[in-house]
Amino acid sequence: MSNKKETWKKGMYGDEVREKILEFAEKGWESIPEDERDMWFSRFKFWGVFHQRDGQESYFMMRLTNANGQLNAEQLRAIGEVARDYATGPVDNPEFGDAWIDLTTRQSIQLHWINLEDVPDIWDKLESVGVTTRSSGGDTMRNIVGCPVAGKDEAELIETQPLLERLQEDLRGDDDLANMPRKFNISVTGCREGCAQDAINGIGLEPAEKKIDGQVVTGFNVRIGGGLGSREPRRARSIDTFVRPENAYDLVRGFVELYHEHGRRDNRQKNRSRFFVDDHGTDEIRDLLTEYVDFDLHEAGRNFREEYTYNAGRPPEEGKIDHVGVHDQPDGRKYVGLNTPVGRMTAREAIALADVAEAYGSGELRLTRRQNPLIMDVEADAVDALLDEPLLETHRPEPSPFERGGMACTGTEFCSIALTETKLRLTRILRWLNANVDVPDDVATVKIHYSGCTADCGHAYTADIGLQGMRAQKDGEIVEALDIGVGGGLGAKPEFVEWVSQRVPADEVPGAIRSLIGAFAAHRDDGQTFREWVEDIGAESIVDLCEPEETTYADPYMYDAKQSWYPFAEEESPAPTTADDVPISSD
Repeated sequence: MSNKKETWKKGMYGDEVREKILEFAEKGWESIPEDERDMWFSRFKFWGVFHQRDGQESYFMMRLTNANGQLNAEQLRAIGEVARDYATGPVDNPEFGDAWIDLTTRQSIQLHWINLEDVPDIWDKLESVGVTTRSSGGDTMRNIVGCPVAGKDEAELIETQPLLERLQEDLRGDDDLANMPRKFNISVTGCREGCAQDAINGIGLEPAEKKIDGQVVTGFNVRIGGGLGSREPRRARSIDTFVRPENAYDLVRGFVELYHEHGRRDNRQKNRSRFFVDDHGTDEIRDLLTEYVDFDLHEAGRNFREEYTYNAGRPPEEGKIDHVGVHDQPDGRKYVGLNTPVGRMTAREAIALADVAEAYGSGELRLTRRQNPLIMDVEADAVDALLDEPLLETHRPEPSPFERGGMACTGTEFCSIALTETKLRLTRILRWLNANVDVPDDVATVKIHYSGCTADCGHAYTADIGLQGMRAQKDGEIVEALDIGVGGGLGAKPEFVEWVSQRVPADEVPGAIRSLIGAFAAHRDDGQTFREWVEDIGAESIVDLCEPEETTYADPYMYDAKQSWYPFAEEESPAPTTADDVPISSD
């Protein structure tokens, strides 16, 4: 039996929703019938238009889509100008002010405080430079992730750009496949470092080699059913299949069609692709796939997972742990990765980034799965001048280990399901850790990922130290609290964090992290990373080493931010408003 959202989608979904958004935008926010808003908001998501949470009525988040995180300077400049001109709210964020962009863990961008009435003008501006919001949300194929430096990296084993472009245009562009059972994630890894993180996607292609008819062929092995969230994460599982590059598109499309046709639509708690794989098993799915493709499925070839270093918890001398810093391209030029802790840049900084990408590189930019931007194609003799640019004083290519590892989801600032504030809190925690906690000199990063709830959009499960928003009681009051986990990471052997302390009041979390880092520094072997240390001594031994305590860190947003219309506002909500931010009468 279909659920409510399936009924809504059958009535209208996909491309046809765009015309309704334009119609509502022309007539104004108040033209959406109040008793139909949940239905329309659910449909709007396909076009990247997300209503913000209670108390922020009439304001929307807009998510963009750009496969593999690829942008050019003209596009980023347009996005920055949209943020400057349209993504402005009624209250400043105490840390970031007003008008900014958020870089996502799927290599794309989100904008906040968008008025529905402005959406047509925003679309016109973005689409004029080739940026779209289509299929960036809802029950559809989300932004396709890949190696952010595809075609530009010495570690690349197989060129993936043509495949990524075809998946974007032909597969995600197919409106007949718009209505999936739930959101569906695709990743394509072409390098030896594993930076597309195939282990946490609905279907992931990983580089592999196989001897076929006496010749060694380079292609992909296939994994399916990975994902995070709801305290039920899954590693993507092998279906013992090797696919040639020329057949890779059809293989991915075949699995998408299989899930589209047979995925459960009756229970939204159990219908993601990872549960689909749980229910059917990899052997059955492999057999079913033969009905969706017109070529023989080869058994899996030799993979290169043992070389995966990206977010793998391995020492940096073994390979890139991320893309921050100055790196070589095969053509003799460089790419420069900037650090953006918690993934937030002001509109002014985004425009400045576009300017420096044009001034010092080809104008091409890439976004990574760790919420960082890359400036591509920088001539070797221009690197020093680029590093002297004022923008790079804030978004540094050589950040502290804590800044380098910091990631955060949206949190209660805008998200209706989050339990805690995230981005501002983690920004201040990172600053406090920089000033108060010493890290061994040979440790390049400590990955601290913060999710405001168990949906885990901040990838807490794949962190050295994972934080998930909860609630707890302290001094007789309900306060924002965090569960703390350790030992997560992807790479050759993906592992998820094990929770070592639960419902820690937010103001005691920095003290707990200090105790963990202190134990790590005191007891690690030379050269060990944090994840390696956790694997060595075991998470059970770390429970007693994680000691929450109040410190000099002050957390002013501990109390019930979810119940406030905006965590940083003291006055009543101005929403709902007209397009000019004038409050609409409750009458």
